[in-house]
Amino acid sequence: MGGTDDYRAGRQKAVAVLSLLTGAIVWGMVWYPYRVLQQVGVSGLPATMLTYLVALLVGAVWLFPVVRQSWRAGDMGGKLLLIGLAGGGSNLGYVLATLHGEVMRVLLLFYLAPLWTVLLARLLLGERLTGSGGWVVALSLGGAVVMLWHPESGLPWPASGAEWLGLGAGFLFSLSNVLVRQMAQVPVEVKSLAVFFGAVLLGALALPFENYGLAVGQDGAGLLAQVMSHAWLLLLIGGVLMTINLIVQFGLTHTAATQAVVIFLFELVVAAVSSWLLVGEMMRPQEWLGGAMIVAASLFSGRLAADEANSREGTA
Repeated sequence: MGGTDDYRAGRQKAVAVLSLLTGAIVWGMVWYPYRVLQQVGVSGLPATMLTYLVALLVGAVWLFPVVRQSWRAGDMGGKLLLIGLAGGGSNLGYVLATLHGEVMRVLLLFYLAPLWTVLLARLLLGERLTGSGGWVVALSLGGAVVMLWHPESGLPWPASGAEWLGLGAGFLFSLSNVLVRQMAQVPVEVKSLAVFFGAVLLGALALPFENYGLAVGQDGAGLLAQVMSHAWLLLLIGGVLMTINLIVQFGLTHTAATQAVVIFLFELVVAAVSSWLLVGEMMRPQEWLGGAMIVAASLFSGRLAADEANSREGTA
């Protein structure tokens, strides 16, 4: 009996790891289909809004029993809306940043998220800054300075609007994670749908002000024609977003925090290889050094999560 239980536990762990690896691969390459859509005349904002609308509608139908149960339990409050806006803004910013900037630089700025998580957990949750948390802050800031420093500019700031979007997306991602921890009683499926809703809502609100706008010489009718002719790709991306979100949530539920952080870093490898092969982007040695420091900060953040879990178990 014990052997059977061990086999099942081992198989479940293997499936969980595979789930996280699949998520890392998809998120490391998700930028490319959006670039394909942009090249045919469907710019980033409407493309992102429409794909998340597909994910929202599919998820709402698929997960309706869970949503109904949460509604009856009174979980559909203002904090869930904040999770949706923060998570949706993060996803929207991530896609737009990778569309209009260098993929790896944007992704590394997004990976400053552990820095924001430590600071927001201190401000919003009252968590004490531990030694591991201090290393997260120091390595994250140091890596950002090394990667962004240009003697001619004088300050280590993001060099473009896309890089600011990547930085902001990482901050919103951290904010959504901290808020999620405050709503542990709400099913992850409901919180995922809230994020999809947030992405659609923010995309719709921002659409009239989109700077990247329509292609040259294209009017609204032209955009609609391109959307209809590439509806299959929009539907495919939306379906993938919905599915991969549930797959990753399963992996996170059955994987230790430290291991999950390491697995998710595979996203950087996928992004580096795909951006080099597909669009010829390459990083300078200075950017690799700064990126390595940011990766180290992510590893320390995983250790921090493990320490917190052990502390809670010790006081239980």
